[in-house]
Amino acid sequence: MSAPVASTQAPSYKGWQGIRRAFATPAALTMAVLGFGSGLPFLLIASQTLSTRLRDVGLDLGSIGLISLASFFYLLKFVWAPLIDRFAFPGLGAMGRRRSWLLFSQVTVLVGLFAIGATHPEQGVWWLVVWVLVASFAGATQDSVVDAYRIEIAPKNAQAALAATYTLGYRIGLILGGAGALYVADFVDWQWAYAAMAGLMLLPILTTLLCREPPRPEGEQIRRVDAAQAFWEPISSFFSSHGVAFSIVVLVFVGIYKFPDQVIGVMAGPFYLDSGYTKAEIATVAKVFGIWMGILGAFLGGGAVAYFGYRKMLLVAALGVAFSNLAFLLMAHNPGQLWAFYLAISADNLCQGFAGTVIVAFMSSLTDRNFTATQFALLVSLANLPGKFSGSFSGYLVEATSYSTFFFLSAMTIVPALALLAWLWRHIKEAEPASTTDTP
Repeated sequence: MSAPVASTQAPSYKGWQGIRRAFATPAALTMAVLGFGSGLPFLLIASQTLSTRLRDVGLDLGSIGLISLASFFYLLKFVWAPLIDRFAFPGLGAMGRRRSWLLFSQVTVLVGLFAIGATHPEQGVWWLVVWVLVASFAGATQDSVVDAYRIEIAPKNAQAALAATYTLGYRIGLILGGAGALYVADFVDWQWAYAAMAGLMLLPILTTLLCREPPRPEGEQIRRVDAAQAFWEPISSFFSSHGVAFSIVVLVFVGIYKFPDQVIGVMAGPFYLDSGYTKAEIATVAKVFGIWMGILGAFLGGGAVAYFGYRKMLLVAALGVAFSNLAFLLMAHNPGQLWAFYLAISADNLCQGFAGTVIVAFMSSLTDRNFTATQFALLVSLANLPGKFSGSFSGYLVEATSYSTFFFLSAMTIVPALALLAWLWRHIKEAEPASTTDTP
């Protein structure tokens, strides 16, 4: 599971053959396991599993939406990402920049998950909120380092393939953090569910101890800088590389691109319960079947980007994300019907997986490899910020209207993103063929 060594001839990463080639590299297994470590805690601390647990113990929808704000570190990871780019974690410098931060974050996620499981939110939510804050900080840090690692081991035109490879591990982590936790909670209790998920973090921890530190970008100048410069340089580099107008528009576009999907995330778990499905049914359909549909969508997205490029696939993916929200109207009008559940989850996860790979590949192509952690973290944070804050109030909107109205309005929020994509269309540059100097 070591980092790949540079070769003298750049391989081709186009189409499905390129994705198979990416799987054959030593880095592919490393990325799959690191992706697993990133995906495992997300639902447990920042999304549907946590909200399902809170609803299961009797909390109202408004409180559940507000508690979801405790995971806000996932939105702000670009703030401390410059430290990840510049320095190794204190005391672990011998492991290198990337591996030292990975080990710290993964161990902290393990501790945080175990502590969240030990709390009793029905008796008071304050300790729960504290440990969600700790775990979300560690999980966000882990994501930033894994993203930087992935970008640094592959050329730009291979990012769609490795994004799909990473997504495989990430989605398997979601299966266990979603379905696995729900099954354990249904058959035992929530405390054992979180303890079991914490134990699974030992796998990515072991991978971090065994994998090699990726090489620094060729030609990177290592120099002493003050704190202000360390934080400002990655931002100024992004604007100078792409131009002010393009940079501003693309940052806003990234921020609202997946808004329709993100705004319904917090309410998905409560919606399933309120529709009459059991925790076991939710685990089977949404957290197992749905995740595999997401993996299929991710690989379709990777192949589509390789064949058709970013621009056309950004349009297809945006329309798909909006359409998938309307599919939930089937469940709203057919409560308790498994066929409606399967159809809605199929559309939702297939489109999510497709759009996720497309936007990750697009954002990866925009980053300067001297500031991978910072610039990619900024883009990812912006991609989640609007939906996260809107999602925190989504419970009040549902209570004031209905689930059907909520799903319809969420689908319509794709319109601003389509307008910005129309402006960006002629400015987006497709990835150039890989050169021998940036071969993974």
